[in-house]
Amino acid sequence: MNNEDIKKIKNFSIIAHIDHGKSTLADRMLEITNTVEKRKMKAQVLDTMELERERGITIKMQPVRMEWKGYILNLIDTPGHIDFSYEVSRALRAVEGSILLVDSTQGVQAQTLTTLNMAKELGIPIIPVLSKVDSPLARVEEVKEEVSALLNCNFDDIYETSGKTGKGVGELLDGILEKVPGPTTEYTDANDFRALVFDFKYSTHRGIIVYIRVLDGEISKNNQLIFRAVKEKFNSLEVGIFSPDEIPKESLRMGEIGYIVTGIKKPGVASVGDTVTLAKSTMPVLNGYQKPKSVVWASVYPEDSDDFNTLRLSLGKLQLSDSSFTHEEESSGALGRGFRCGFLGMLHLEIITERLRREFGIELIVTHPSISYEVHFKKGEKKMIFSPVFFPEHGEEEKVLEPWISLNIMTPSRYLGNIVQLFYEHEVNMGKSDDFGDGRLSISAEMPLRELMRNFFDDLKSASSGYASLSYEMLDYRVADVIKIDVLVAEEIIPAFSKIVAKKRVQEEAEKVVDKLFKILPRQMFVTKIQAKAGGRIIASQKLSALKKDVTGHLYGGDITRKMKLREKQKKGKKRMLASGKVNLTQYVFLKMMKND
Repeated sequence: MNNEDIKKIKNFSIIAHIDHGKSTLADRMLEITNTVEKRKMKAQVLDTMELERERGITIKMQPVRMEWKGYILNLIDTPGHIDFSYEVSRALRAVEGSILLVDSTQGVQAQTLTTLNMAKELGIPIIPVLSKVDSPLARVEEVKEEVSALLNCNFDDIYETSGKTGKGVGELLDGILEKVPGPTTEYTDANDFRALVFDFKYSTHRGIIVYIRVLDGEISKNNQLIFRAVKEKFNSLEVGIFSPDEIPKESLRMGEIGYIVTGIKKPGVASVGDTVTLAKSTMPVLNGYQKPKSVVWASVYPEDSDDFNTLRLSLGKLQLSDSSFTHEEESSGALGRGFRCGFLGMLHLEIITERLRREFGIELIVTHPSISYEVHFKKGEKKMIFSPVFFPEHGEEEKVLEPWISLNIMTPSRYLGNIVQLFYEHEVNMGKSDDFGDGRLSISAEMPLRELMRNFFDDLKSASSGYASLSYEMLDYRVADVIKIDVLVAEEIIPAFSKIVAKKRVQEEAEKVVDKLFKILPRQMFVTKIQAKAGGRIIASQKLSALKKDVTGHLYGGDITRKMKLREKQKKGKKRMLASGKVNLTQYVFLKMMKND
């Protein structure tokens, strides 16, 4: 491939807030460039997961190669949900330009700003585009003003498109040819090779398939390669491109985006941001991506203990295709053996558990999600605690630190009063608010991650009648005023129900969990105490009355003292059971307690 051919490669991505029309715009591009035949077209072509199609959101980004007026266009569609912003950062490092897509019915939203900042930091050209301009609710001129102020560009630089009708998509493709630069390289040695891994997946038959951006040289089938980070050598069993299905090619050259079939079937080898080179190459390793960090933790147990090994294998397979979640084995006296899993957020947790159910047919018990705490003990020891079960008993800790996040909220100004009240309820430190035009405010704030998980997003939508949008970034660890609640049934602690809450809300949370368990737990043969303990004392309690059995029902006539003796005997028996009785909680009780009714 000569220099002229390289200049005709245009690598770009689409970034936007969730549900602003990225996947629909990509569909029209595929249709207009004849990459996918009209008879094979369907909505969300690049969303290959069943879950993505059901929810109408992008979870895993999907590369695709198109041809337009003699040029090769490599598109990486990206997710819009804040849980998957790490996918956006990968995509942006593999391209030379980006489309910033803004819904003309909604305008600039919180996640628009977050993704835009990522692109600006990398210094890549940004092409502003409005979507859904054919909608009767479109505010084209007003939204153009917002975008123009955001990017400091002219109205004429902003493209107007409709993913539904295809309006303006051809002009946008021409704009990509003009404004996105071709690939460049620091090296001219055609016999060497270097590529950046920006994603990968797992195939049962072909092993790990890495998605790469070729930065230098050329790669073909049966080359001996190496993952530079882990020093693992392998042969390229197949190389190819995405169109959008995997299409084998003779070779991949500098500037192209494609895949390599490695044949490797063990975890921990491929990693995002790694550099792939020829086994004998001396080229320097590329600066990789920041490894995504788990921020939400939950324990996953099989409903049927016989499914434990199946769950282990299933989690291993999922991790081969999604390196952003982690898992390690743990056991619970009540729930048996399971796994402690780390996720990028609540949606990520929901997606992984749903995939386990659908793709592997495993029925699960998922514990209440929690975050990590840094606990400093009075003895001088310091530990990271990922589960309420291991949180120290009252008085053992000197101080506890928890992760905080920075928020950016976009909302119509008329809802500011409701949102300020919400901030008070969720321990939010409000920063500055800027007038964004069109009666909207951009609010910056900081809050504990713990409070974000306590239905903050849903509460924000309610407080703003659905109009507010939210994005967040992780900050540092700060001192936390929290305490552990333990739940006792028949004076025995049930570890699966333990939770960590703010001290100021401990009474409310304790009463709530006791009341919920009181309604769910079946009555026993003896009076059952249901209690919540925090700070070394019982702070909420209810008694579940015993099942009654008429022990005199079989008697016919006779002296009343016979009945009195039997009732007294029953009374003593219940006292003994109360002293030593044990409640075996059924799976039904755990399932009902784990659900957020």
